[in-house]
Amino acid sequence: MPRYEYRCRTCGDTFELSRPMAESSAPAACPAGHDDTVKLLSTVAVGGTATGPGPAPRPSGGGGGGGGGGCCGGGCCG
Repeated sequence: MPRYEYRCRTCGDTFELSRPMAESSAPAACPAGHDDTVKLLSTVAVGGTATGPGPAPRPSGGGGGGGGGGCCGGGCCG
């Protein structure tokens, strides 16, 4: 179930509630009992660990090796 963050306009506290998406815009009372609250825009936290090999190394610029690089993808520097 998603968590939503709210701020109380009366006391200034921020708090989170777990509720269905369909109820995300419904009024929410703060833990102190105030009803004047606003839903905050929260950022998404993405975490975890990578598995498997890392990204392939990028070819360095310069001539010769085909595939390009340099200032414009190798089309004009060859």
